[in-house]
Amino acid sequence: MTDTDDPDREVIGTRRGMFGVRGSGDTSGYGRLVREVALPGSTPRPYGGYFDEVVDALAAALGEETFAAAVERVVVFRGQLEIEVRRAHLRTVAQALRDDPALRFELCLGVSGVHYPADAGRELHAVYPLMSITHNRRLRVEVAAPDADPHIPSLYPVYPTTDWHERETYDFFGILFDGHPALTRIEMPDDWVGHPQRKDYPLGGIPVEYHGAKIPPPDERRAYH
Repeated sequence: MTDTDDPDREVIGTRRGMFGVRGSGDTSGYGRLVREVALPGSTPRPYGGYFDEVVDALAAALGEETFAAAVERVVVFRGQLEIEVRRAHLRTVAQALRDDPALRFELCLGVSGVHYPADAGRELHAVYPLMSITHNRRLRVEVAAPDADPHIPSLYPVYPTTDWHERETYDFFGILFDGHPALTRIEMPDDWVGHPQRKDYPLGGIPVEYHGAKIPPPDERRAYH
């Protein structure tokens, strides 16, 4: 099944050009490209492979009532298992995934931020890739928060390896990880205004000099028509 064959996928917008740039000209050379921005829908059972075992084990570890309250949906997309979790339950789910003998996702490989401005009430997403060394399995946990309330519980108490990754995601996307021991910028200067990997961040900047060449900022580069 291809991405466009998924009847439950959620179309949240239309992208024009390679990156959906607005207001400063298209510098990618793909100005005539038009495509839908869509998120995959829930996947019906059976999920395939070990995916059903992981979901069943998580439901048993949490209890059916907590599982129903915590998990928004289960998605199998491009050969990967993803569990979308409501943010209030994120730490509870992570603890079960790490500690339950049938799950044992001991390693969190970081966190990636995503910004979907058209996904109303769920504009900011954080994605945690997990790995079970014990069972040689992989899983992604995703959680969403609105622009107006960009708070997500920090997973530092469960997975200390997320320390710098949550700082980077805060720095670039503005997600506030509640409970993080030192949520400060890690790449940008402390006095930097805004979060530069958000889709609504202005495409501007400063010229760069490199090996004698001066490269203009993105909003002053050549536009393709």
